[in-house]
Amino acid sequence: MDHTAQQFPESGLGVSRVEFIRSAYMHLAGAIVGFTLLSAILYATGFGQAALKLMGASKWIWLGFLGAFMVVGWFATNLADNAESNQKQLVGLGVYVLAEALIFSPLFALAGLIAPGAIGAAAFITLVLVGGLTYTAFTVKTDFSFLGSILKVAGFVALGAIVASLIFGFSLGIWFSAIMVIFAGGCVLYDTGQIIHHYPTDRPAGAALHLFASIALMLWYVLRILLSLASSDD
Repeated sequence: MDHTAQQFPESGLGVSRVEFIRSAYMHLAGAIVGFTLLSAILYATGFGQAALKLMGASKWIWLGFLGAFMVVGWFATNLADNAESNQKQLVGLGVYVLAEALIFSPLFALAGLIAPGAIGAAAFITLVLVGGLTYTAFTVKTDFSFLGSILKVAGFVALGAIVASLIFGFSLGIWFSAIMVIFAGGCVLYDTGQIIHHYPTDRPAGAALHLFASIALMLWYVLRILLSLASSDD
């Protein structure tokens, strides 16, 4: 935080920090709009359906797809976090949004087959949850930085469980999805707290990327829960 900047008497945030927060959320809004448009295009063109059929043929294809997403995500995050120019940071955010749209495409295709209304419902539920968590982060005085180490360990455990399920062919079930929604909620709190208090003010695209990634993770598992419920009703 820039302690040399003039302080807002009500918020206690420096001018540069407040401007950064606004910019970060504008970038986040752009990322969400871009993700929505890209997802709609991939769905309309049949890419998601083709990807779903391809991944259904072999678990190794889905594992490779997940690995490629992680590599691209690391590259995009590193670029958005560390590039000096705003243009390069935006490239990193754009690449990450595209990667998310691609990895979501087979899940959206599956939802289109099982319960088309689940996509809109999952988006609404995610919006409500994120809105509540954002309000909490902005209104309480708690610095959620302490969540960082907890989330890192939990993230590695979750990743290990996901990879193991793909390799050995067992289902993680609806309870795992519920736990992951809670995990994603913790990520949203942590990322929002970083934006409010700690994230460098010259990297709004990077801040938006981290928060977008957490929101996308929540959307993924909320949708999985709704699809599991829809499947059990059949």
